[in-house]
Amino acid sequence: MSDPSPEQVLESRRLYEGRVVNLRVDTVELSGGRKATREVVEHGEVAAVVPLVQGEDVLLVRQYRLPAGETLLEVPAGGVDEGETAEEAARRELAEECGRRAGHLERLGGFYVSPGFCTEYLHVFLATGLEPVEARPDPDEDLTVVRLSLAEALGLVRNGEIRDGKSIISLVWAWAKVRDFTIE
Repeated sequence: MSDPSPEQVLESRRLYEGRVVNLRVDTVELSGGRKATREVVEHGEVAAVVPLVQGEDVLLVRQYRLPAGETLLEVPAGGVDEGETAEEAARRELAEECGRRAGHLERLGGFYVSPGFCTEYLHVFLATGLEPVEARPDPDEDLTVVRLSLAEALGLVRNGEIRDGKSIISLVWAWAKVRDFTIE
């Protein structure tokens, strides 16, 4: 599904290199010879996981997000570390944030979060057969685990209380999987 690039990168300048993201500015040549500038936020792969507990309950995390300026309800997620697979990252985030180990982890899909300016690709997993383990959130994270039925979580999506894009997509995909919903 990868097409040849209609944009040829002529120059790439790194403006910022950080712990979480990098920023570069690319000068590109478009078809027809026109030039354009592209600002690109480099952010690697991310793994999100929908932990399914006893039937159709899910575990979500509530945490303050400075860029959004508010506390959000989200699926557990985090970056895929160097040398780690997306599945390994999903398992690690589930243990760190929710204190659970998955007996079974199934990939539901993946998507580019905001491909107009960001390289981030997010993998979504459904975790079942959960067992308790010691939660070890990152030292700079302050979060609370919230247990809801999947139906309640989808209700929060519909009424706008869950506003995090990765969580909306992850919960809808989990619902489709649990309900064995397919479009022919």
